Amino acid sequence: MTDAPEIPVRVRPEVAALPPYKQGRQAGADAFKLSSNENPFDPLPGVLERVQGATALNRYPDATAARLRERLAERFGVGTDAVHIGAGSVSILAQLVLATSGPGDEVVYAWRSFEAYPWLAVVAGATAVQVPLAEGARHDLDAMAAAITERTRAVLVCSPNNPTGPIVTQAEFDAFVERVPADVLVILDEAYAEFVTDPDAVDGRRVLASAAHPNVVVLRTFSKAYGLAALRIGYAIGHPRVLDAARSTAIPLSVTAHGEEAALASLDAEDELLQRVRVIADRRDRLAAGLRDAGWNVPEAQGNFVWLAAGDETAVFATAFEEAGVIVRPFAGDGIRISVGEEESVEKVLGIAASVVKNLPEGHAGVRASVER
Repeated sequence: MTDAPEIPVRVRPEVAALPPYKQGRQAGADAFKLSSNENPFDPLPGVLERVQGATALNRYPDATAARLRERLAERFGVGTDAVHIGAGSVSILAQLVLATSGPGDEVVYAWRSFEAYPWLAVVAGATAVQVPLAEGARHDLDAMAAAITERTRAVLVCSPNNPTGPIVTQAEFDAFVERVPADVLVILDEAYAEFVTDPDAVDGRRVLASAAHPNVVVLRTFSKAYGLAALRIGYAIGHPRVLDAARSTAIPLSVTAHGEEAALASLDAEDELLQRVRVIADRRDRLAAGLRDAGWNVPEAQGNFVWLAAGDETAVFATAFEEAGVIVRPFAGDGIRISVGEEESVEKVLGIAASVVKNLPEGHAGVRASVER
């Protein structure tokens, strides 16, 4: 335990050393907020009506979110006990890591990837094992498989990878999971699955349908494509006993009645919602193409965001975006993630990005090699 004078109680030193989670910066009325991978569209009117109709605020919600579990079980072709609902997919990630990993254990994941992964391992008391991304800012699944030891208890695979954008292919994932010991949990984090347009991408539904690997749990969320970020609701599909372990570590009653109601209403309106997702995916592709034309080396983008490998210039460039009225998400020393927002934001982003890329030297990882400087 630490006895650092600035902390008035004894705190585990590894926790004291952790930086608190930082949300994407909020934006003023005149700025575009492109820092949190939110859906720029408002919820559909039918969704709002259902949420407004859930007025029993004096009653606890259904702790099991039974109606939503039944709906998702039918969709994935599993029993309801193979579905677990949480307050966002990150809460289920935390539950799974706590259930499997503790002091002396290891959690393996690609890096850079979702920024919660390191602190999830640390809070559980486990050791975080980071495997560098391969060329193209993609998961290096061969290196991740090689990093698994007798101490490994969980492996996290993020597809599309947040914040860099590329997917893991189905063939790559299938080959990878064959190399993972059967008693090691593999978490396939598909928070951005609905935005994927690459037909070769891994699909959690296909993995689950094969039933060949009960050590795989698939995570998805209603925060991104379904536009319910404020209501915090996500879900996991996997072996019932694995999910029971996650449920045992969950904070009771953390999924609200409003969240469940909104998720059900969003599934009822799914056709229209996914039309909006297609608009965002098209906007993403145009944004990525424009950034490449401007000189940026943008990795394959399959989520609702793009990645600029700004390196040491990250903070300076993020400030330039902010001063121009665009709030982006900087990752110090690595790069900038820009969410796909309103149509009106696209040209503004491209203009700022084109102006700052000129400050990067030739041969920089963020610069397209084929672009004449």
